[in-house]
Amino acid sequence: MMSSSCDELLVTHTEPAVSIANLRVIRGKHPALNDISLRIARGTITGLLGPSGCGKTTLMRCIVGTQIVASGEVTVLGESAGSAPLRRRVGYMPQDPTIYNDLRTIDNVRYIASLYGFDGHAADAALERVGLTDHALVYCGNLSGGQRARVSLACALVCKPALLVLDEPTVGLDPVLRVDLWEQFTDLARSGTTLLVSSHVMDEADHCGDLVLMRDGHLVAHTTPTQLRKDTGCTSLEEAFLSIIRRNTELRAG
Repeated sequence: MMSSSCDELLVTHTEPAVSIANLRVIRGKHPALNDISLRIARGTITGLLGPSGCGKTTLMRCIVGTQIVASGEVTVLGESAGSAPLRRRVGYMPQDPTIYNDLRTIDNVRYIASLYGFDGHAADAALERVGLTDHALVYCGNLSGGQRARVSLACALVCKPALLVLDEPTVGLDPVLRVDLWEQFTDLARSGTTLLVSSHVMDEADHCGDLVLMRDGHLVAHTTPTQLRKDTGCTSLEEAFLSIIRRNTELRAG
């Protein structure tokens, strides 16, 4: 009996946060994702990197369960992506802030909290987490771009998700705000949250434990910043990514 319990704990501990097998998505007549297979470990920050239009947002939508797929399987926290048991376990921050300008900051977060079945205390805690307690009564239409991004993050955090999916959360922000957000992401990962963060800014890759590199709907590499530099001989992660892209292009051409 003891051995069986230990085995169950081991399976739970080692099970990936996200498991994707042979995923294909078609947009119009063209493939948006081409046979993607991927496993994302729990408690990590995984950077989803690549140029605009490479399929990052489509992949994220598949993980949160809002994208129609042509074929393949996406399993999130042991459940099928988008299934009811995941609604209070997955937080999603899309690229464009999904907040109401004519509502106060706290009212935006309380509204999302109510959809998850949480009370005002959860909204207060989420605002405190992103450093917006002093702006709780400010209408969102009067906030700066960086503050609006934080409100969106608070909305994604209000359910205390096990998996947090963030689509280019730092785009358009000044360097100081970007650093601050990444510090918050690191704190979340240390507390046990799994984060998937997309970006087309390669210098943000150093904040991630794992890297998923994409181009034209293909998975180019699943690696780490250290391993990527080692494999390419490049100190710059941007140069390393370009080197991987060139190799991949040559292999396809050959």
